[in-house]
Amino acid sequence: MSGEVVAARAAGAAGEAGVVRVTLRHEGRLNAMSRAMWRELRAVFERIQCSTEVRCVLVAGEGGAFCAGGDISEYPAFRFDAAELRDFHENDVWGGLAAMLDCDVPIVAEIAGACMGAGVEMASCCDLRIAARTARFGAPIAKLGFPMAPREAQLVAGAVGELTARQILLEAATFSAGDMLARGFLSRVVDGDLLAADALGTACRIAALAPGAARLNKQTLRALKTPQTPVGSAQSAIESIVNSAAIDPYAYADGAEHREGITAFLAKRSPVF
Repeated sequence: MSGEVVAARAAGAAGEAGVVRVTLRHEGRLNAMSRAMWRELRAVFERIQCSTEVRCVLVAGEGGAFCAGGDISEYPAFRFDAAELRDFHENDVWGGLAAMLDCDVPIVAEIAGACMGAGVEMASCCDLRIAARTARFGAPIAKLGFPMAPREAQLVAGAVGELTARQILLEAATFSAGDMLARGFLSRVVDGDLLAADALGTACRIAALAPGAARLNKQTLRALKTPQTPVGSAQSAIESIVNSAAIDPYAYADGAEHREGITAFLAKRSPVF
């Protein structure tokens, strides 16, 4: 079995409407990502992006681990040929990661156990990351004799910080959840028996808020990270967004959820989005 990526409506708490749980499942391999799983990941998030019903995505692994990396048992079939290796990283892997990055729906990572290599890459695509205290992080691929692909390295360095990325890639260092919380990669660390409920509760809180505003916030934050302007020119980046034909940051003005939010506040009641 090459594993699978499964999306299903979340269940288990009141108010989970609009929350979809994406589960990484590869029995016996700590949910290591196969080529088929990368392709499924892309398809899943492309469908989510097109949905008008999904308000938050919860990404988790099955069986006590998030993802232990790539499925190394597949590697001899393609890694020793440059063209096939490029196809794997640029199409399979980056296709899945890009679909996550391009998704305008908020994504919460529920991280237990091993979060290595591909696991760190997928977690880096999430908006919020909640981990069990026993979770472990790293990408010890230097022990396997190969570097991290350029796009993936840029993604990880942007999320974990350059120093941590250098330690992970050059030293094959691994870190505890407490380490990664202190380094700003994790939003929160909780006891393992509380992880699932905590992550779902976070997703439900997000889903109860204005979905259109969430999508616009993600589009703005994504645009701010795009190298459209010289490095360090945050003001120029903001001006590019405001004047962009692709993203009108004020088009929501006459929208229903905008009116509902303001009206509900003034009426001293909870908004219904």
